[in-house]
Amino acid sequence: MNLPYSEKLDIQHFSRLFDNMSECYKLFWFQAIVDEVVVGKETATFETIIDSMIADAWYMVSEYRLNLGPNDTLEGLVHYAFSISGLKSNEKKENILNYLKNSNDPELIRQKRILTLNVPYRLQAPFMPLFKGNDWNAGTKELALRINQHDRLMYYFEAIQGLQSTLRFSPEWCAYICENQEIVRGWIRYNLINYLQRRNPSVPGVASKIDPPEARNLEKVKKLWKAIVVTRPVHDIYGDILLAPNDLSIDHFVPWSYVAHDELWNLSPTTKSINSSKSNSLPEWDLYFEKLGIIEFNAYETICRYDEIRDIFEKCASDHINDPGIKQKLYCPGLDRETFSNRLKEIVEPVYRAAEKMGFGQWRFTA
Repeated sequence: MNLPYSEKLDIQHFSRLFDNMSECYKLFWFQAIVDEVVVGKETATFETIIDSMIADAWYMVSEYRLNLGPNDTLEGLVHYAFSISGLKSNEKKENILNYLKNSNDPELIRQKRILTLNVPYRLQAPFMPLFKGNDWNAGTKELALRINQHDRLMYYFEAIQGLQSTLRFSPEWCAYICENQEIVRGWIRYNLINYLQRRNPSVPGVASKIDPPEARNLEKVKKLWKAIVVTRPVHDIYGDILLAPNDLSIDHFVPWSYVAHDELWNLSPTTKSINSSKSNSLPEWDLYFEKLGIIEFNAYETICRYDEIRDIFEKCASDHINDPGIKQKLYCPGLDRETFSNRLKEIVEPVYRAAEKMGFGQWRFTA
């Protein structure tokens, strides 16, 4: 991906910021700097930048369970902050930042300090090609002084005081980033997606798991299940509760946080309270999959039997069955219950097991 040219700035070395990354810190550190620059900040403390890194990685780690790297400090920080804060996995960024700014938890502070040891200094290594080997083996104050002697850097160290160490951004680089912020952000995102895909090769929809989760439109799925519910009795698979059209919520059997899609074969109706209780957990396979097969087969029978419901299904399928092979496999005429359930299992179980390996916890309904 080509970055805009500048006669004043060293774009050649700038374009190599993310070369040979074994960890993700450089991406998140620079992204946080861009966030500061585009709102007009001329300086920022290490802690401000690290808090932004944690908030930006929050959804990937706590909501989507993405792996940021082996023994990754930033990933561990997010897990720890999530465990002690009481914040939601899909919490608003400003609430995360506010919590981090005001927390005096000693372990949180200790882990933040670990992130200050290398990345503030090494991010700009491409601008200093002669700075090698033992040049990096110095205390933080001495290292900052040595780096400050180089020209045309993106930022310089104004003070080294632990988490309150301060960076001053180069006015020329600030102007460049502000003028080209969409391209620069796209470049960061491109590198982040590539990095995360390497670290999470079996995870679907990585590109959609970088940003906070958006509201999902399941109205066509709801309309289909409401039509089925008024045609025949339907009991949800978790609490065996008879469903009514006015208290009907659509559940992702394998959590959306893993699959990142709204495919019909992974959706079933339940009550709003049960859906809220299940949240991002995996329902116990041995307890609930057979029930899922039954409810989905009953829906299939109803769709096949009633033309009006078949019409609703076709409109729903245009948005919620994106693989023609799966549509043919599950919704072709003439299937008996055993065949339907076996075919559904062939589709759902590999996805379920992959989510299980990613750390999505088991869940069982309790009244």
